[in-house]
Amino acid sequence: MILEQYYIECLSHASYLIGDESSGTAIVVDPRRDVDGYLEDAQRYGLKIVGVVNTHFHADFVSGHLELRDATDAWIAFGESAETEYPIKRLTHGERISLGDVDIEVLSTPGHTWESISLLIREYADAVPTAVLTGDSLFIGDVGRPDLANLGDGTNTDLAQAMYRTIHNVLLALPDSVTVMPAHGAGSSCGKNMSDQLTSTIGEQRRTNPSVAPMSEGSFVDMITAGQPSVPSYFATDVALNKSARTLLDPARVVPQLSFADLRAEMSSGTAILDARSVEDFAAGHLAGTVNVGFDGRFAETGGMVAEIGDRIVLITYPGEQQEAAKRLARIGSDNVIGFVNSGGTFPAELIDLVRTAPRTTVSELAQLLADDAVTLVDIRNPGEREFGTIAGAVSIPLAQLRSRIDELPKDRPVIVHCAGGWRSSVAASLLRAQGLEHVTDLAGGYNAWLAA
Repeated sequence: MILEQYYIECLSHASYLIGDESSGTAIVVDPRRDVDGYLEDAQRYGLKIVGVVNTHFHADFVSGHLELRDATDAWIAFGESAETEYPIKRLTHGERISLGDVDIEVLSTPGHTWESISLLIREYADAVPTAVLTGDSLFIGDVGRPDLANLGDGTNTDLAQAMYRTIHNVLLALPDSVTVMPAHGAGSSCGKNMSDQLTSTIGEQRRTNPSVAPMSEGSFVDMITAGQPSVPSYFATDVALNKSARTLLDPARVVPQLSFADLRAEMSSGTAILDARSVEDFAAGHLAGTVNVGFDGRFAETGGMVAEIGDRIVLITYPGEQQEAAKRLARIGSDNVIGFVNSGGTFPAELIDLVRTAPRTTVSELAQLLADDAVTLVDIRNPGEREFGTIAGAVSIPLAQLRSRIDELPKDRPVIVHCAGGWRSSVAASLLRAQGLEHVTDLAGGYNAWLAA
């Protein structure tokens, strides 16, 4: 049996290739849009990809099921309640997918979404199960949040109750030796307390995962409906894209380099300019109106928070990073990167009139400003992060909500934003300045620096 995990840090996303060497067949589970890795490994193992299974409609990325179908003529499958614009197989609880000797049992595991399924893998029929691919149902250290499938329609409690039954009646009923292989890890917005481990076992989760500890259904519902990360606005768009017969990703597309005159024209026309350089280089010198989304962080997800899917985007990157940056944005459906400009830390004389610096506020400076009531402090961390401590007087506006809540901030008073360590606050401060707020800085080192001081 072949069981490969593919993990991308930028989205904390795991996908899988399951193959049977005797029959030479394989399926891919929860694929990303750039599918070359699956195709290359299938060829290396001598496998034909015959099917693609999505454990649910993903919200945080655009799944690569259509790209794989185009490349391999594979069938596409979801849980039985899924509705799509393209033909699918609807998988029911207890149904078996046979890949020669390898046996895959479908488990209905609603809770994160109604159509959610997990896949229980055996090396041959009637063998002790080897692994379970849990999608966004059971994570390492957590369970999937219940509010992404029904944003705004008030049915989250029903999904949370379904998750309780999924965990206790289906997944924890499996043997302790079964390897747990979820679709996401630490940092994903699909849960709040995920481990940075990429696999575990049912027995280990039974012992160490606080979200699956014995408790009443009511206590479980209260726990998983509170303190979840704020939902980026692009999540609803990606769910819709994953249900639709959307445009395929072009793996051969190369984002063109723009002249400085072209860049200036795009800036004048309102094109979103994402500066993917480090926080330090951005602070030392950047172009007015650009937003700092560092390539060294959660670039794709954060890019989806500051620019709408479909917006025209120009990238400012270090040399050699531009194509990878565009590919990461394409993974969330943001396909309209129209060009790039490289900067190793400085800008040419042709753009010198647009160059600005971004002074950062130190902890001691912030303390004095707060004592003098001379600033509005904005905490852009997620609710769960604030449970571990806050700076007195800070207004809570999570980064994912900042664009839609800018009107809540004063235009005639200095604003300082802070996150945990200083990466997201650079995003937030630059976004606010790009949206017209003039007196905005961020806290160097974030809440961690404040706490240490």
